[in-house]
Amino acid sequence: MGEKVVAGQFDLSDRHRYRDKLQRCLKGLERLLAEKRFDRPKNLMGLEIELNLVGSDGMPKMLNAQVLERIASRDFQTELAMFNLEVNIAPHRLEARVFDRLAEEVATSLAYADRKASEVDAGIVMIGILPTLDRDDLVSSNLSDVDRYTLLNDQIVAARGEDFRLDIDGVEHLTCTSKSIAPEAACTSVQLHLQVTPNRFADVWNAAQAASAAQVAVGANAPFLFGHELWRESRPPLFQQSTDTRPPELQAQGVRPRTWFGERWISSAYDLFEENLRYFPALLPICDSEDPLDVLDEGGIPKLAELVLHNGTVYRWNRPVYDIADGVPHLRVENRVLPAGPTVTDVIANAAFYYGLVRALAEESRPVWTRLPFAAAAANFDAACKHGIDARFTWPRRGRYAGTAEVDAVSLVRDELLPLAEAGLDAWGVEPADRDLYLGVIEERCRRRANGASWQVATFHRALDLGLGRDAALAATTRRYRELTQAGEPVHTWPVGLPEPVPMA
Repeated sequence: MGEKVVAGQFDLSDRHRYRDKLQRCLKGLERLLAEKRFDRPKNLMGLEIELNLVGSDGMPKMLNAQVLERIASRDFQTELAMFNLEVNIAPHRLEARVFDRLAEEVATSLAYADRKASEVDAGIVMIGILPTLDRDDLVSSNLSDVDRYTLLNDQIVAARGEDFRLDIDGVEHLTCTSKSIAPEAACTSVQLHLQVTPNRFADVWNAAQAASAAQVAVGANAPFLFGHELWRESRPPLFQQSTDTRPPELQAQGVRPRTWFGERWISSAYDLFEENLRYFPALLPICDSEDPLDVLDEGGIPKLAELVLHNGTVYRWNRPVYDIADGVPHLRVENRVLPAGPTVTDVIANAAFYYGLVRALAEESRPVWTRLPFAAAAANFDAACKHGIDARFTWPRRGRYAGTAEVDAVSLVRDELLPLAEAGLDAWGVEPADRDLYLGVIEERCRRRANGASWQVATFHRALDLGLGRDAALAATTRRYRELTQAGEPVHTWPVGLPEPVPMA
């Protein structure tokens, strides 16, 4: 959704023309795949991190325009709401000390942004959902002043035809309604990109789908919303419900939601783009002047603008991406399952675990997706979101044994997936020092059964035990979280609780 979009109204002819252009784009993609026009292997990865702005009291600050003006860097962009920013890290080759270099770049960028934010009495927080957000913060008047967000909100609201209903039954039960997609802005994520060749795309995407549950289990960091303790990673249900264009009747008919894990393993990148056209009507029927098939006939590379725009309005947790760099098209898998934070070290450890695990799973002689039903992978993802590091999964038996068994997430990660991730990083050419440092963070989270979500929940309940009210406890937890994030030690080392007695609110 980074496209420049001009707000406006659409009529029936716009939608008809757009649907035709989408089909021509899909045929163009099919030709590009058949003609092997895509970039050679480059082992390139990329990283995006969504951020929150808070005041010294831990409350959200609606100041992203002022902060971005002071940052004055194209690496930082707006996000959906005025308390959101996003930082984009330049692509890196997966090799050598790549993760140490990434950690240094991210830390430098965030420290600079935080200094600039302090000029307007705000600060940067990396967290899956800011615990101090209130329903009054997530309203359409607090959407960023950018045409594409206004237009996207208007189109989703029109497609829905009624208020959005949030209903998340976790440790506590939250039910409420919203007149806009603004609650989606509560979800702040890390997006991990991996450029892959077409012949490897399906294996990598399938591997990423299978790995998603383990990623969330060890990386969960979003247990609170609107003062309620919900799932350990509450972003997925919140994102799905806050962007759901389906009224209850369409949900009952089995119409797919636009925020989607998927429903099958794939054999080609084409499968995903084709599904997006077949299942999801256009939200932003904006047509480009280019005819992709004419461009191909002339020996050029089409932008596939309509396909790219439409793809950006279908929120798969592992999304296919078509892009052009230096005049050459390429494909990427965009992994979107992880929350932001807690620290730079934690973010980079999550990335190292993902890139290593996906490489190893994609190259197994008996791939996990040939032994695990897709429905089980989806159920694993839901279990990880609900229970975090205490989740239990269905997973193929090891060795020569057939079938699946139930296993707790910690045992699976520690005994099977971390050794695979280690082998995968070796295959990428990552140096052992980088590999061991960052996978060691994941191992320690497993050993201590601790992640961002478990720390937030434990510290919140300690604050309640001190006599604070719920709102004051959430604010104190958020302030302490920011202090520890800035100190930089990974979350498994954080002491639970507040640093000193807090006066009763």
